[in-house]
Amino acid sequence: MTELRYEAPESLDGAVTLLSGGGGGKILAGGTDVLVQLHTEMIEPDVIVDIKNIPELKRLSEDGGAWTVGAAVSGMNIIDNDAFQTAWPGVCEGVALIGSIQVKGRASIGGNLCNASPAADSVPAIIAAGAIANIVGPGGSREEPVENIVTGPGQTSLAQGELIVSFSFPAKQANSGDCYLRLTPRTEMDIAIVGAGVNLTLDDDGTCIAARISIGAVAPTPLLVEDAANALIGTKVNDAALDAMVEAVRAACNPISDKRGTREYRIKTAGVIARRAALKALERAQAN
Repeated sequence: MTELRYEAPESLDGAVTLLSGGGGGKILAGGTDVLVQLHTEMIEPDVIVDIKNIPELKRLSEDGGAWTVGAAVSGMNIIDNDAFQTAWPGVCEGVALIGSIQVKGRASIGGNLCNASPAADSVPAIIAAGAIANIVGPGGSREEPVENIVTGPGQTSLAQGELIVSFSFPAKQANSGDCYLRLTPRTEMDIAIVGAGVNLTLDDDGTCIAARISIGAVAPTPLLVEDAANALIGTKVNDAALDAMVEAVRAACNPISDKRGTREYRIKTAGVIARRAALKALERAQAN
């Protein structure tokens, strides 16, 4: 067995070079997933690439209402930022559910996304927000909507040598609101049975003019459910529109049955949680 190397590059080029080798390098940001996988021998990389010394991955900044969140920014730094919390409360609700306070002090949304768990809590929230992943690799830089990153459990669309540098969140429009809710067997520190992120924008008359709805833990990947969003757009988000949204959410589900819940239970509750999240997002949009 090849001896495991540890490297801590201080530039993106250095990280890309290390990750582009043939040994299957693994990224270390917070380490809350990768260290567990190493200890349980789920992965056997030749090199661990610690990205915390690369400035671009640790920045959290705002420009004209748009936000850039480095892929290695810790969850606690995100939710403790009052301005970001005000702009994107639903994203912060998802981030706040990534384990305990100690875990959030290390874990990042970049790691939560690239670990590619179907039940990752921050992912439906950032998909609903319309976040874009800024990626760098041997072929240069590219952008990709977050909903296109996870391709299956433990699998992403990132090519060898690529890493996510940061996430771009658009400037929040007037009369907009977002929310993330989940259902778990326990109140704290458990894996979601279902999660739902909703982002709504209203016109001055209270009609929904834009919507994004994402659900997690009910399919092999987090889903952006366009049919559910279309059920709300052009309506006052009344009961009939919400009922149609719920049906679209349930139709998109393709969950497994496990010890946390049966397939049927997940599908049914996905609609319930999405409806509650939509109502909270609506309340926030009306307040803005």
